[in-house]
Amino acid sequence: MSLDLSSLTLLVEIIDAGNLSQAARKLKMTRANVSYHLSQLEKTVGLQLVHRTTRRVEPNEVGWRLYEHGRAISNEILAAKETISNLGQELQGRVGLSMPSGFGQMVMSHWLIEFKGLYPGIVLDVVFENRVENLRDEVDIAIRILPEPPEQLVARDMGTVRYLACASQSYAQAHGLPTQLDQLRTLPVITANVVGRQLSLRGYKGNERHDVLLAPTLISDHYPFLRQGVLAGLGIGLVPDYVVQDVIANGEVVTALDDYRLSIFGTQMYLLYLPNRRQTRAVRTCIDFLLAKANPATG
Repeated sequence: MSLDLSSLTLLVEIIDAGNLSQAARKLKMTRANVSYHLSQLEKTVGLQLVHRTTRRVEPNEVGWRLYEHGRAISNEILAAKETISNLGQELQGRVGLSMPSGFGQMVMSHWLIEFKGLYPGIVLDVVFENRVENLRDEVDIAIRILPEPPEQLVARDMGTVRYLACASQSYAQAHGLPTQLDQLRTLPVITANVVGRQLSLRGYKGNERHDVLLAPTLISDHYPFLRQGVLAGLGIGLVPDYVVQDVIANGEVVTALDDYRLSIFGTQMYLLYLPNRRQTRAVRTCIDFLLAKANPATG
């Protein structure tokens, strides 16, 4: 059996991409050409390596083992190239990041601008999105707020997210503020959406847990828009503290239900990356920088 490096590299790219079309785009080949080379590799091995559907390609056990060998070899080649290119030069490379739209725009964008100033040779490729899915293709680091991290990813703790019930001064003066969690059932609520299930707020008070189903009046996963709604006096905002902390400080917005610890989407923030993808110096430096920013007491 003759198995060459280019065939293994092709298999790695196909499995990383998740489908033949994506792999073809990355490899700058036609989909038919990628499919042909995959079939030739399977003929060489004498075994099927992947399960194909119209949308996805999933490795079987043999394919997964070959993928791991191919990934390890690719990582070693990248490490050698990086060692050569970094000799006598400033830190260089590319870091692909995926982060939630709200936290990304309102908090992390400032961190990344600072990072870019410190490391001008590193290319940052930043996507603001709220989807929770496997890291694929060009994303090296994902930041997500989750009840618990996916098992297949490495998760680094970035601290807790504190949710607040809040309203503008004008709303509070005109309508008052809720004092009990159950009151939110009938009040105009401003918050993010939860795809595929009814929106439920969880509140902890001492050792007691309370759950309230909500019917929001203004819904969006774009937190700057929700902030505008709160400031306009449209209702009670249920948002992370970073969305409104500055306008709370200057008195434009006031908080309610402060004796409850509130949660909608989970309150833990994680930095996620794939365990089997080799990290360049640029990626490792960015991870360390972000963790130090998120946890300054331990950084």
